[in-house]
Amino acid sequence: MVDTAARPFPDGFLWGAASAAYQVEGAFDADGKGPSIWDTFSKIPGNTFAGSNGDVAADHYHRYAEDVALMAEIGLKAYRFSVAWSRVFPAGRGEVNEAGLAFYDRLIDALRAAGIEPVLTLYHWDLPQALADACGGWESRAIIEDFDRYCTTLFKRFGGRVRYWCTLNEMNHDFQRAYLLGLHPPGLRDTRRFYAAVHIALLANATAIRSFRRHVPDGKIGPVFPYMPAYPASPRPEDVLASENAEEFLQHWWLDPYLRGHYPDAAYSWLKARGLAPEILDGDAELLAAARPDFLGVNYYFSVCYAANADDGAGLAGINRTGAKGSTDVSGVPGLYKTAPNPFVETTNWDWAIDPIGLRIVLRRLANRYRIPIMITENGLGAFDTLTPDGQVHDPDRVAYLRSHLEQCRLAIDEGVDLVGYCAWSFTDVLSWLNGYQKRYGLVYINRDEADERDLRRIRKDSFAWYQRVIATNGGVL
Repeated sequence: MVDTAARPFPDGFLWGAASAAYQVEGAFDADGKGPSIWDTFSKIPGNTFAGSNGDVAADHYHRYAEDVALMAEIGLKAYRFSVAWSRVFPAGRGEVNEAGLAFYDRLIDALRAAGIEPVLTLYHWDLPQALADACGGWESRAIIEDFDRYCTTLFKRFGGRVRYWCTLNEMNHDFQRAYLLGLHPPGLRDTRRFYAAVHIALLANATAIRSFRRHVPDGKIGPVFPYMPAYPASPRPEDVLASENAEEFLQHWWLDPYLRGHYPDAAYSWLKARGLAPEILDGDAELLAAARPDFLGVNYYFSVCYAANADDGAGLAGINRTGAKGSTDVSGVPGLYKTAPNPFVETTNWDWAIDPIGLRIVLRRLANRYRIPIMITENGLGAFDTLTPDGQVHDPDRVAYLRSHLEQCRLAIDEGVDLVGYCAWSFTDVLSWLNGYQKRYGLVYINRDEADERDLRRIRKDSFAWYQRVIATNGGVL
């Protein structure tokens, strides 16, 4: 199916951009906010690039009005942001912090006044530190009630002004790094605890959706999942099976409970035989089955090739944290799969495959398997952007990346995918968790680095003007 005819996107398509609280807000202890696990973890030497943290970030907390004005200038129809749980509940539970809610009141009202649809993410990795200390965070079923209370507080406060809600963001990436690689808090390497925490997070997601139905009956809600389509490294049946294994464990293990209400059979059987399957209590299956979302948020950056992996083969490896191209090690699960190079695509400095057709493959796989509306909640290029002496940022590689991926979105829509919106990652440059401020994604440059906050000046990149034209023509310039 090849169609190169240029046509606009559907009327009402949500042209957006995105961010996350810890990565942009700063004001880490302002107005009663409590510490998150990332406020704590990032202060431990060696955990992040050059000791970077989100104490100030882009200072969006104090400069949100300036940022929303730029969003209006570029013409955004939607802006996806997350709420910091510990800004609303400093201890994760207990007394509500009114000042924290008031900040999001101001942000939502400013977006709506500018004609921009707020897309609110309930959780983007920044668990209140107090909950991690009190109950072990996502390893305790007690957090399900805590999360539901937090979400319900937001549903009641903002439900009349926010139509689109995202529950959990990229929990597979976060949990893999937190419980298998030791790279995110709590910094563990324990497969059994990983799968136990995953199950609790899935139950928390379902519980929040159930509460949403009561409090925001006219809204739309769904989880956000980062899909990295698995390709076989060769036509060898063993490599094809390895890619199927990767799809089963890395995609379907999350998506099937989110969207079908149960775990995939092959993966569950493999884990059960090894004593790694999560404990499923009475009522768990019914809860998952009763909480089908209204849409799925999809974060897409790259595809991955997989090859067969021997029983004593490659284990999980860390990620590229420096931007030194070619430094990513082979990673896998013995007996199931291991990563392999793809000679047919270019890669970023962080060794991420630049594969726009992969996005179209993702959209078609999701549409065929789950038949659910989709919003692309993140898609973008992380790069070493440079501010020129005359104060400009030229980022042709980002423009090419975004254009090529949007072209595949248009083709996927033509093929029947129900795609309701697209959020570029990110609107401004953000703190990139483990990679500091060197890895820039924004349409707007933030004048700072790891060592120097400078003046935090907002500078429109060339991609800003390009995306402005895309939105104004509803994708016609593609």
